[in-house]
Amino acid sequence: MAQLHTISSCSSSRISLLSSAQAEWPIRRKNISCVKRPCSFQEAGAVSSGFLKHLSIHHSLHQAPSSRTKAILNVLSSEKDGGLTSPGTTENGRGLRGQLKKVVLAYSGGLDTSVIVPWLRENYGCDVVCFTADVGQGDMEMEGLERKAKASGACQLVVKDLKEEFVRDFIFPCLRAGAVYERKYLLGTSMARPVIAKAMVDVAKEVGADAVAHGCTGKGNDQVRFELTFFALNPELNVVAPWREWDIKGREDAIEYAKKHNVPVPVSKKSIYSRDRNLWHLSHEGDILEDPANEPKKEMYMMTVDPEDAPNQPEYVEIGIVAGIPVSLNGTDLSPASLLSALNELGGQHGIGRVDMVENRLVGMKSRGVYETPGGTILYTAVRELESLTLDRETMQFKDTIALKYAELVYAGRWFDPLRESMDAFMENITKTTTGSVTLKLYKGSVTVTSRQSPSSLYREDISSFENGDIYNQADAAGFIRLYGLPTRVRSMLERGI
Repeated sequence: MAQLHTISSCSSSRISLLSSAQAEWPIRRKNISCVKRPCSFQEAGAVSSGFLKHLSIHHSLHQAPSSRTKAILNVLSSEKDGGLTSPGTTENGRGLRGQLKKVVLAYSGGLDTSVIVPWLRENYGCDVVCFTADVGQGDMEMEGLERKAKASGACQLVVKDLKEEFVRDFIFPCLRAGAVYERKYLLGTSMARPVIAKAMVDVAKEVGADAVAHGCTGKGNDQVRFELTFFALNPELNVVAPWREWDIKGREDAIEYAKKHNVPVPVSKKSIYSRDRNLWHLSHEGDILEDPANEPKKEMYMMTVDPEDAPNQPEYVEIGIVAGIPVSLNGTDLSPASLLSALNELGGQHGIGRVDMVENRLVGMKSRGVYETPGGTILYTAVRELESLTLDRETMQFKDTIALKYAELVYAGRWFDPLRESMDAFMENITKTTTGSVTLKLYKGSVTVTSRQSPSSLYREDISSFENGDIYNQADAAGFIRLYGLPTRVRSMLERGI
């Protein structure tokens, strides 16, 4: 069970969805009825940010007339009574763009999310609950979050330790499936977003929030991953994506906005790279990497040593696997997160797991990224090698085919789709016999398999041996080849007029 820490508390605020100019006709959005002047709105699943500076939310299913009428009356009553408003609202109790009661914000403590806190209060007249998920990004990124959140204007900070859940319920299913996006990418960021978004939905329920927000840009994949999870787990939550709404264009604009609203600007040195780190990997984008012709700089890497500088002596590790899931290292059973952490350390020392690739983003553009996945590369190699013993040819080929679609779904943020869940059920069933151990040699950036064993191995030495045996009679191969090659012979005969 994830550890939950709540810091401070929020004052309650009541939501008012009426136009300050009074309404002419009702529009239903996300099962919340509000009243507005006639205007067009975007298709389902899109975020509206204009509309007379009203609330930016997603619309969903239609309400029953009785529920809709009741909701309108409640709104009228709350506005008539005056209600309570959050700091930063306008004179009539609304924000500049609309009214929300309480928003759970995915919070890192950096410049962008620090600025989003006052922006949400100013534009939606709401309390802001900052949420931070510990998915193994490191202690340095977790330091001082309470102070930063409060200084930015948040009324509460919630921190959840999701490391074990992340590895057990998200990473290991992808590992068992053999999911790799576009031949190289082991889905580090793709797997982390749904576990974070899932926790945000839980926190929203715990604190009584009616909305969630994230700091993803409108160009990336993460906005889709967050929001598809929100849709799947609680379609009634409103979603705010400031980068798709505000006028802030870059770091300088954000700093200026922070100063204007008395938000302390983070003093940490701004990295020239855009990085995302969790227990599975570390990604690098931006700066010189934006030109695919440029070689990554040696000092850029943080999890792995340069293979040239790795030890001159190889190191052997034994990975124990049960039903396609890693469970032990060198004979010692470890929890999922502990196992991955230990392999990250070992793999990093030997320069394992560096990948430089150009990938196709979900939104249509190509991007260049460099990834460090030391422990993940070791585990991926081990599981695949054990499958060479336990899966027959047709099963392995079909599994590999499905794995491509599985990876696409995860990359596209569709973790909670019935299709992925059904495919995962297949993967779980087909790998029931993938139990055993694999020994690997780590040496200067390479992972080499030296031993594989399984009680369910389909390999039979008495059959595979070059010596004649009772089970396989080599003379039988002649008839098999004649039948198997019959289409080839018939085609050749036709071409030659035979």
